[in-house]
Amino acid sequence: MDEHTKKRNAGPAAADSTKRNRKPLYLALSFLALIIVMLLPTPEGLSEMGHRGLAILAFAVIVWMTEAVTYPVSAAMIIGLITLLLGLAPDMDNPDQLLGTKGALKLALGGFSNSAVALVAGALFIAAAMQATNLHKRLALWILSKVGTKTSAIVIGAIIVSIILAFFVPSATARAGAVVPILLGMVAAFGLPNNSRLAALLVITAVQAVSIWNIGLKTGAAQNMVAIGFIEEELGQSIAWSSWFLYAAPFSIIMSVVLYFVMIRLIKPETDNIEGGREVINEQLHELGRLKPVEIRLILLSVILLLLWATEEKLHPLDTTTVTLVAVAIMLTPKVGIFDSWKTAEKMIPWGTIIVFAVGIALGTILLNTGGAQWLSNEVFGAIGLDKMPLLATIALVSVFNIIIHLGFASATSLSSALIPIFIALTTTLALGDQSVGFVLIQQFVISFGFLLPVSAPQNMLAYGTGAFTVKDFLKSGVPLTLIGYVLLLLFSATYWKWIGLL
Repeated sequence: MDEHTKKRNAGPAAADSTKRNRKPLYLALSFLALIIVMLLPTPEGLSEMGHRGLAILAFAVIVWMTEAVTYPVSAAMIIGLITLLLGLAPDMDNPDQLLGTKGALKLALGGFSNSAVALVAGALFIAAAMQATNLHKRLALWILSKVGTKTSAIVIGAIIVSIILAFFVPSATARAGAVVPILLGMVAAFGLPNNSRLAALLVITAVQAVSIWNIGLKTGAAQNMVAIGFIEEELGQSIAWSSWFLYAAPFSIIMSVVLYFVMIRLIKPETDNIEGGREVINEQLHELGRLKPVEIRLILLSVILLLLWATEEKLHPLDTTTVTLVAVAIMLTPKVGIFDSWKTAEKMIPWGTIIVFAVGIALGTILLNTGGAQWLSNEVFGAIGLDKMPLLATIALVSVFNIIIHLGFASATSLSSALIPIFIALTTTLALGDQSVGFVLIQQFVISFGFLLPVSAPQNMLAYGTGAFTVKDFLKSGVPLTLIGYVLLLLFSATYWKWIGLL
């Protein structure tokens, strides 16, 4: 094994080791930021509760950016901080009395009552059902078996698989987890190692396509539910599955085409044809055997679910969350469902994700209701005179800020929890009125721009852990995708989104 190969293979492990050693320092830094913000005089026009909420936000942002502790642990810490710090703060409605820890605990746990949390939980059950039956793998293999053995065709196949799975598997990590091993198996069939140029081309293509379609579908990723939750709660407007599709799918379709040309041009594989690739796929399909009854039930349920999502507010009054939860109930029903027992489902659900999601919404709601988000928005964006700029210029500047901030976050869900309340407050500062929902939604699309670095999204890290590519390889595609995505976003803001009434 040459030095270059050793370096590529050692990259993810070495980075993890360094990060692990620094975690105590990062945690201390998080608490230091909390204390410093707490000790600062409360600014005029900001309530004491809002001041303390911002201190907790400073703590949360550093913990989330550095991953000083795991996300579920950070959620537990944030609950504790909200309960103690806000509980010992003067009540906004009755400044002569403290809010009390009971009142603060209600605020800390308030996110669990948001319907978006139920939708995320339901989506995780659907993703688990796909993994339990291997239906997502069968679908990916079937599509790849039809595209041929040319490298360019397999790149197209990887993009198509990521697109189709996005409709049925509402988890970016699960989608990447289904596609990446198959692509690496095809690389191995040609006799090339995991760290070959061919592997880098195929694996990076797959995970970048996953990120692109996190934008295209309402149910594509958990971070979308954060925005939905805040928009419904604070702006009083729901967004149907079909409406989101109308807004975002054209953007994702164009970006998918861009992805193909970027990848083919910038990462040159060792071969233009993967001999033996089709045999590997057919062999894996053979190992899966014939469609099982449980898979047939899941196919029927998934198709019905997709149809009900797509026709929400058009053919029936059922919202996305209700439809999803009914589907989960059917999946858990003995004999006719998907899971053979609750214990099977319980082991496959990342419960920590649900907790982090709920706590993020709770913290954002606190910042909005105590004036903390409004004050921060005024201070950060008011100073550069956004209120005097055209809306397109505002979108351009705020999107750049959004992209830069994302460089420090490994979780788009946490990033949404931190930024969406600030963007909602900004719509008040800018007096956007009917354009408020569109502005916030566009910034949510930007939050899903996880194109630049492996650490920008969990699915990127999953792929990076295989050793198929280096950070430099990822940047080769990430920089042009981010720049083109940014320009396309502004073009859509000036044209398409105006034409259809989003702005």
